[in-house]
Amino acid sequence: MSAERTFVIVGGGLAGAKAAETLREEGFDGAVVLLAAEHEPPYERPPLSKGYLLGHDERSKAFVHPEQWYADHDIELRLGARVETLEPAEHRVRIAGGDTLTYDRLLLATGSEPRRLDVPGSDLDDVRYLRELPDADRLLDVLEPGHRVAVVGGGWIGLEVAAAARTHGAEVTLLELADLPLQGVLGNEVARVFAGLHRDHGVDLRLGAQVREIVGADGRVVAVVTTDGDEIMADTVVVGIGVRPAVDLAVAAGLDLDDGVVVDAALRTSAPDVYAAGDIASIDHPLLGTRLRVEHWANALDGGPAAARSMLGQDVSYDRLPYFFTDQYDLGMEYIGHAPPGSYDEVVLRGDVDARAFHAFWVRDRRVRAGMHVNLWDDGIAPVEELVRSGRSVDAERLADPEIALSDV
Repeated sequence: MSAERTFVIVGGGLAGAKAAETLREEGFDGAVVLLAAEHEPPYERPPLSKGYLLGHDERSKAFVHPEQWYADHDIELRLGARVETLEPAEHRVRIAGGDTLTYDRLLLATGSEPRRLDVPGSDLDDVRYLRELPDADRLLDVLEPGHRVAVVGGGWIGLEVAAAARTHGAEVTLLELADLPLQGVLGNEVARVFAGLHRDHGVDLRLGAQVREIVGADGRVVAVVTTDGDEIMADTVVVGIGVRPAVDLAVAAGLDLDDGVVVDAALRTSAPDVYAAGDIASIDHPLLGTRLRVEHWANALDGGPAAARSMLGQDVSYDRLPYFFTDQYDLGMEYIGHAPPGSYDEVVLRGDVDARAFHAFWVRDRRVRAGMHVNLWDDGIAPVEELVRSGRSVDAERLADPEIALSDV
């Protein structure tokens, strides 16, 4: 009977919280223990660079549930509980401080951690990363008119931080090693849209720029110096150069890894009764036919519940398509599918790119591998998802014609 079983969830983010919620919704009445290394109840990360950092949303809106919700649903939430070792053969975890827990089934949902900038001066107090809620708190304290912010990295986090900083009136310089922000993610055609967006809102884009050092005085940031010798005066530096999956536990436990923790379509790892979801899960994707690890919000939102159902013995085949969204100034975007560099033949644009109201499709062999819409909210992302999922052959000219419904291309 489930009342005699203990399910342990390691990781206090969205995936872990949604897994715990799903276990109760599906009728599991055994013990559920959620081990969160942070001292905050589980929260969603998009508000950190979007609504909360912009000042539009209250801090509390980031939390998946109020803290009392966990007690009300008989979920043992342990905050500040950092798991030091996972011992699959013994079905046991050891927590910092000496406590141990045995489990019947365990979910690893440890998320990811920021890649660190390794240059002289990168240890100064005013060099920030945006991964945890207190990081957003600290940034909000300084984002104000006249404050000089240097953002290192032109990915999603870097661009969203730049947009939030400009919205608060701060002066922003963004340094990106590539020729365009988001170049590797979106390709040149769409990346130019985001470059123009930020320039139009007063961001000083320094492209092809690599940081050589961060100069400080009296322990405070003064400037960022590039390898070309350019000196950018700054009061705060925000580093957004990517993340790495937090797989140290999995490595020490001997789990199979391939970029992240290897799981099958049911989110089962190589160790009996151990599952993985969210940023760390390298999934054998049944629809895309490839192994895939996704770091975006929707993967945690959907992957946690899928893992919970799999832990309960249900038939699970996790085939959700990668999905992400962004809000920057007056631009809102949704993207779905999987089109890494080199996986597509052409990018088909549909609509008014100059007005930033368009679709983009990444196409290979007449099949849409991924698609996005920018500021086209009437139909949203659903018809784009249908195109990707269907795998049907499309005509590029019809796909580019906004007078033809996407269902008819």
